[in-house]
Amino acid sequence: MLELRPNCECCDRDLALDDPTVVICSFECTWCADCADALALICPNCGGGLVPRPIRPAGKLAANPPSSTRVLTARQHERQLALRGAQRAEEHGRGLARRPAAGRVHP
Repeated sequence: MLELRPNCECCDRDLALDDPTVVICSFECTWCADCADALALICPNCGGGLVPRPIRPAGKLAANPPSSTRVLTARQHERQLALRGAQRAEEHGRGLARRPAAGRVHP
């Protein structure tokens, strides 16, 4: 059974279960229409083609729920980590960095 992943693996956009523009590859890598167009409808993970994701009938969702696990490609994950690092550096520069609780030492 298809997982029906909740997000685009590239931009991490939330994807509606009934969105007819969502596409997947044969390994269920999931992409929004904008990212799929940028990828020329070729999955960067496996090299296979991207096709419209089937829409599960609403009456079947309770017994067969979609996945809640968000999946990101390695490149996207690296970008998010870099962005978080930049945000933390900016917060630190403005004195907003989180401080460890008293008595706790972070390695």
